[in-house]
Amino acid sequence: MNIEQELLRQCIDKERKAQFALYKQLYGFLMSICIRYCHNREDAQSLLNLGYLKLLNNLEKYKQEIPFGLWARRVMINTIIDEYRKNKKEKELLEYHDFTDRREDETLIEINDAVKRMDAQEIQRHIDKLPNVSKKVFNLFVVDGFGHKEIAEMLGMSEGTSKWHLNNAREKLKTTIMGVETSLKVKTA
Repeated sequence: MNIEQELLRQCIDKERKAQFALYKQLYGFLMSICIRYCHNREDAQSLLNLGYLKLLNNLEKYKQEIPFGLWARRVMINTIIDEYRKNKKEKELLEYHDFTDRREDETLIEINDAVKRMDAQEIQRHIDKLPNVSKKVFNLFVVDGFGHKEIAEMLGMSEGTSKWHLNNAREKLKTTIMGVETSLKVKTA
């Protein structure tokens, strides 16, 4: 992502045309982040607007030695996490499991083969069907590369709960993907 420093300076100076030009340049990148964490496009758009406003309000804090795309991504993810915390009042159903009793499944090879035959949008549709918290943890861990300690701090949960949600997401995806694979085999037989 190549953003001109002059455009950033104009945005800091509150020039509306420059802010709109920056918005257009960042829209696809930031929307792709938001859509991973939301169940619908309207919520993703709302988060994108909140994140972009936060980005504009903190643009003077941006340091040029950091790639702008990484900085913008971090602002967007922090905005998503902040909104999650605000809305945490609506209690989400949580189950707790012991992770020491985890078994390895022999179907992993079959799942990997099934995933290879899927396109990114189909995989995203399966991820979108995950329970809300498990989806957030899965995205933060697998897609955005955060560790369980960071995720636990961001979402206000224990590391064990973060691990459970990741495992829950993986199990649900495995079940869903294997179901798709089985139905494909039945249709072709």
